[in-house]
Amino acid sequence: MALLTVTITGSMTEAQEFQITLSPAEGGRAIAAAVATARQHPAVPVQIRLQAGTYYLDQPLVFTAADARPANAPLTLEAAGDAPVTLSAGRRIHAQWTPYQRGIFQTPVPADAAFDQLFVNGQLQHLARYPNYDPSARPFHGSSPHAIDPARVRTWKNPVGGFVHALHGASWGSYSYLITGVNPDGTLQLEGGWQNNRPGKMSAKYRMVEGIFEELDAPGEWYLDRTAHILYFMPPKGVDLDRAVIEVSGFDQAVDFAGSQKHPVTHITLRHLRIMHTARTFMKTREPLLRSDWRIYRGGAVTIVGGQDITIDGCTFDHVGGNAVFVSDYNRRIVVEHGLIDGAGASGVCFVGSVSAVRNPLLSYGQSLSYDQIDKTPGPKTPDYPADCRVEDCLIHDIGRVEKQVAGVEIDMAARITVSHCSIYNCPRAGINIGDGCWGGDVIEYCDVFNTVLETGDNGSFNSWGRDRYWHLRQAPAEDLPALARLDTVEPNTIRNSRWRCDHGWDIDLDDGSSNYRIYNNICLHGGIKNREGYYRIVENNIMVDCTFYPQVWFVHSQDVFAHNIVAQAYRPALMYHWSKGIDDNLLPDPASLAQSHKWGVDQHSIAGQPRFVDPSRGDYRVQHDSPALKIGFKNFPMNEFGVTSPGLRALAQTPALPDAGPAPKSGPAQPAVSWRGATLKKLTGLGEQSATGMDSQRGVLIVSAPSGSEAYALGLRRGDVILSCAGQPTNTPAAVAQAWARALQSRKPVPLEIWRRQQQTTLTLNPRSPSR
Repeated sequence: MALLTVTITGSMTEAQEFQITLSPAEGGRAIAAAVATARQHPAVPVQIRLQAGTYYLDQPLVFTAADARPANAPLTLEAAGDAPVTLSAGRRIHAQWTPYQRGIFQTPVPADAAFDQLFVNGQLQHLARYPNYDPSARPFHGSSPHAIDPARVRTWKNPVGGFVHALHGASWGSYSYLITGVNPDGTLQLEGGWQNNRPGKMSAKYRMVEGIFEELDAPGEWYLDRTAHILYFMPPKGVDLDRAVIEVSGFDQAVDFAGSQKHPVTHITLRHLRIMHTARTFMKTREPLLRSDWRIYRGGAVTIVGGQDITIDGCTFDHVGGNAVFVSDYNRRIVVEHGLIDGAGASGVCFVGSVSAVRNPLLSYGQSLSYDQIDKTPGPKTPDYPADCRVEDCLIHDIGRVEKQVAGVEIDMAARITVSHCSIYNCPRAGINIGDGCWGGDVIEYCDVFNTVLETGDNGSFNSWGRDRYWHLRQAPAEDLPALARLDTVEPNTIRNSRWRCDHGWDIDLDDGSSNYRIYNNICLHGGIKNREGYYRIVENNIMVDCTFYPQVWFVHSQDVFAHNIVAQAYRPALMYHWSKGIDDNLLPDPASLAQSHKWGVDQHSIAGQPRFVDPSRGDYRVQHDSPALKIGFKNFPMNEFGVTSPGLRALAQTPALPDAGPAPKSGPAQPAVSWRGATLKKLTGLGEQSATGMDSQRGVLIVSAPSGSEAYALGLRRGDVILSCAGQPTNTPAAVAQAWARALQSRKPVPLEIWRRQQQTTLTLNPRSPSR
């Protein structure tokens, strides 16, 4: 065991502080030995101080209930000074490079070095891939519909062990597959594709392949021959391999807090450490999170189970392979603060409870319950979930390098999680995601979230679902649903005083069933606010700078409020049959927008006009003293409190692009609605209608209405359906539907009608010889 340098303040029997100082030369084992030593002194504060350098761990550092401390005698593992201290879950390779060919070098590696991430002088390199890595390309930094074409596969001698990554067919995240073989026709044999909880086909367009030796053809690419134990690498220009530090990934986790509710790990802090070299975990992402779109792997570079008063303070997570921090099952008062998460393979910080704590859990989108089946007791069934936790003053960016169903902060089956003063950007999907209504009380405040949904679709900088036990409940009295919606979201979630920008979705996206939200004092720069069906959403005193409000598919008796807001464009509803009188006292951009709202029966006391911002070119969207917004009850709020607060993090953090200071852009002309067989049809256009119907793209013809007495209804069509084809002919306009139907009538044969209903494709067979034709 490594020798420890021990400093004691006070006598051994009455010590006021116990301090252990380690150097990198003592290695990762010395840290575990120091932790064991600290267990012998549970009544005094203990500091384990690491001098500058890299500590390679031979196994994850584990804290158990045996390491639990009282509040007055905490344990701190920290950097001894300002110089970087790295905890490495991997190892250093002492390479012996020799030229191979085509600018590629080779070196033997230890037989047990089965790694999937390579770092040269601290910089992540790219596993040999097609297409080649392009930092400006999305998704996957390069993709191609031909990535796994048989013609290309035939050029690979042995692709077994490589990986295929592809977007979900509807861009709701991604899939990953292990290549296990090649069929005689040149197609690949694949294992995987379980990473998304909304099963579907992989995208035919957005695919990439990696870990193929023949694709090693660009500087910065590498390949590991696991049979011969040889690493091949094409170094970037300027890299001197004779002097380069070569490091590789190892374990999934660097630090593991392994407690339980009965035996928690308590009062331990990690401070000012850099954590690196954890392995990628995308093939372990399998567990469904209720009826959300997510599946997850319950692990991170730091994993906390059964923790109380655990703090991750000022730590950097540098290109870890999967999640950075994962807080799983029972946890209380976990704090992640003043930290940097850069380049994580999956999510930043995850708070995910146990399904065992949920009443009436359902794990698949298509599942539902009947009214008489549900437990009507509010709240959780057990305490096995994170609660009263906080992420504060953290910079989280460029996450989701591998997995695309990720978030800067993910909250699922948890309660009272606060995300405050965080800057989150460059994300393939949401910046912050709340996966269900269990159990509310979350507070999102003073955050700066932008450049999100960069590689996927139908999501937002903030995204939520509320597919809780009330959602799609069968045989439930409509008047009971508002109360049932709060069985799981027992406390309201709050989104306040934050700045949002999403150019590929919504700034704030309350999707399926999201209920019991308070949304106020937010700046929405581009994507606006979407409220799909749900109950008790109070949206007040927000500014939509060059965007608007997107109500979709609201329930009757929704109890929703949208008031005292500034919007730059007319609302953009989709499949709205039940409006709320709580939409009122807003500032709309012009009389035409106001008149349209009046036709919908809302905004009876709202007014039209320009808001007269103080200095929009500098992001100051407070209104001047003579602004008409003041007449509808709008109140100014601070514009300089978004994002991280630590000077070091503020120096690193980016900020969002601001919209032009001129008038808001006008939306294009609305697609006309036409009558057909008693139904009202229109071409499906816009992200709003695509999202409201759950379509995979903007195509087909939307049935706006199909009254029960109409021929269309008798034929089996319903409002909200999307007609995709008629008799094998694509139908992208109402005229195309009418023409295809007319041809089918002449044939006097049954007509197959491909439609999209309840977020899946199905076929109706219509009989044109019916007397009602």
